[in-house]
Amino acid sequence: MRALPRTIPSSTELHDVRWLRSSYSTGANNCVETARPASGPWAGLLAVRDSKDPAGPALLFSPDSWAEFTAAIG
Repeated sequence: MRALPRTIPSSTELHDVRWLRSSYSTGANNCVETARPASGPWAGLLAVRDSKDPAGPALLFSPDSWAEFTAAIG
């Protein structure tokens, strides 16, 4: 089985996702947004994109990797 890419060239490739922004975010549009694809090849992963570039690339993380990352910076 071929490994899935860990980036998506354009987050618009993720269909039917709801992008969420932290409640700590300001209106300056300088934060990240996350989404959880429910279907397709990226189902079960967490997608992260730059709010300043909503059509730009998205990074993909496993739930465990994202939890470790947020725990390390929190």
